[in-house]
Amino acid sequence: MEAVAVGSRILPQISVHQNSETLHHHVQLNPSFVNTTKLSVDRCSSSSDTKNSVSGGLSLRLPVQRKGIVGRTHCSAGVCMYPVGAFESHYHSDEEKIGVLLLNLGGPDTLNDVQPFLFNLFADPDIIRLPRLFRFLQRPLAQLISVLRAPKSKEGYASIGGGSPLRKITDEQANALKSALEVKEVSADVYVAMRYWHPFTEEAVRQIKRDRITRLVVLPLYPQYSISTTGSSVRVLQEMFRNDAHLSRLPVAVIQSWYQRQGYIRSMADLIEKELQNFSNPEEVMIFFSAHGVPVSYVENAGDPYRDQIEECIFLIMQELKSRGIGNDHTLAYQSRVGPVQWLKPYTDEVLVDLGQRGVKSLLAVPVSFVSEHIETLEEIDMEYRELALESGIVNWGRVPALNCTPSFITDLAEAVIEALPSAMAISNSDTTTSDNAENGFVAYAVKMVFGSIFAFLLLLSPKLMSAFKSRVL
Repeated sequence: MEAVAVGSRILPQISVHQNSETLHHHVQLNPSFVNTTKLSVDRCSSSSDTKNSVSGGLSLRLPVQRKGIVGRTHCSAGVCMYPVGAFESHYHSDEEKIGVLLLNLGGPDTLNDVQPFLFNLFADPDIIRLPRLFRFLQRPLAQLISVLRAPKSKEGYASIGGGSPLRKITDEQANALKSALEVKEVSADVYVAMRYWHPFTEEAVRQIKRDRITRLVVLPLYPQYSISTTGSSVRVLQEMFRNDAHLSRLPVAVIQSWYQRQGYIRSMADLIEKELQNFSNPEEVMIFFSAHGVPVSYVENAGDPYRDQIEECIFLIMQELKSRGIGNDHTLAYQSRVGPVQWLKPYTDEVLVDLGQRGVKSLLAVPVSFVSEHIETLEEIDMEYRELALESGIVNWGRVPALNCTPSFITDLAEAVIEALPSAMAISNSDTTTSDNAENGFVAYAVKMVFGSIFAFLLLLSPKLMSAFKSRVL
């Protein structure tokens, strides 16, 4: 799998204030990342008909939820609610150099890259969240899990051509976005930052510095916000920018979620409507939305808005389809669960079996949380789930392609970038020295590696421990 999340997330303290004209999120990061999220909201009326969740500066926070309104924007850190068409002026002065940073997960380019890619994935504390006392085990544990999972993962990547197409597709999206912005008279350099494989976030940020970008929009290629995707990538950016004198003064706007945008909703509805026509009886087809799962603890303990945003996104897509006279039944399930913890339910594999037993004969799979083809669409959905569906009694199977470089989708992303530009603001270059930073000394590092190596060595030597561990991980 290209995206895995295990455990719970510790969030910063948040204080939110809202008034009748603007919605301001004043964010204070707790240096020790305590276990509680403080959220206070002064509720007043706010302007309507806005588009995506945008924050000025690099803030690590939960987006405030406003359900049921197509195209509404949630803004933070002194950013206003943007009415449609509010920004007619373009940023193309000689002094201004605009950059757009696309965030994505990344994937191994070749089979030899699979194990180190998995290591980077599991070494992320937003993916496997260890208690503070055991954080020294993060990298040794990631090494062990990546070694154990690599053979099975290699089989998956081999079945789709020997590597992930994600980098190629994301590069194509970046080029298409640059062209779409030029059509709108906005000159911008578009960069790609992958979280777990090349080009890494650090590589993209170095290029942004070399190019002397003066205003930056960060655009995650995840429609819905999750602390394990957008949250993890923004955390890395935040650390890099705060510790760099130049970057800490660079105006930045982060588009944290955009699943409510009308352009995105209509693009998804277009693809679904088109694929339904491939069935002999389109009105009888069950529309099966499959989203990437996250552990339940993310939502229930850490306040991750992902599940709510997925459900709202599907509601908006179905509303758009109904406005076109398409009233098919639909359902939602979550895929790609890994490990022993509870993940969001219902699970895709279990729902497919149940639908077959209930007599559903025609099914159209819609990968709702992915905008690019990758292993979870090409192998997990197209091969594993298709085979399971046919075995369970479903006769007619179809799958909506990922948006990739669909023109209407790219145009909407360009509009989102333009709307976000005025909200850009610099991150504070405040002192962020904490006890966590103090642990980065040579002695602390040596202790972590010694004890972590001992733990991994014991696991490898003990057949019983290894067997138990593999049964929990694989």
